[in-house]
Amino acid sequence: MLVLLTLCLGIAFTGCSKETETVTETVTQVEKVNQYTVDPNSLYSRLGGSESIAAVVDQFIANVVADNRINGDFAATVSNEYRTKAFRNNLVDQVCAGSGGPCYYKGKSMAEAHVGQNVTEADFNALVEDLVAALDQFNVPAKEKNDLLAILAPMKNDIVGK
Repeated sequence: MLVLLTLCLGIAFTGCSKETETVTETVTQVEKVNQYTVDPNSLYSRLGGSESIAAVVDQFIANVVADNRINGDFAATVSNEYRTKAFRNNLVDQVCAGSGGPCYYKGKSMAEAHVGQNVTEADFNALVEDLVAALDQFNVPAKEKNDLLAILAPMKNDIVGK
């Protein structure tokens, strides 16, 4: 699930002084995002930050669209560019916020978002498989993958059978 092992940080400086090395070390130790200091040991950091999370979410959505078991449930969303973008951004924010990042999830609650959709256990399991496949594609380590799944698992009660 978590593509995101390595955060590639490129900082261009005109000179190579000892001060520059200190700044570079500090920036790589603690990622600063939107004036927030992110814990370098958080799941968010271990996943590689927002760009890595976004890459996994993009692959996850591609997996869902290709998954004949559940892609019909997402047809209306993916056929509309605005809805697709909103869906993607909400997923990125949800994973970012849930993993200790500086994002704020502004979407509906899972219960509210899934009312009347009659999501089955099989549908939910297919979705999780698509997420795990996205994480595996980015070689997310087992610990980070399991930590992310543990954050998302409690949502099942608000999604299945609603």
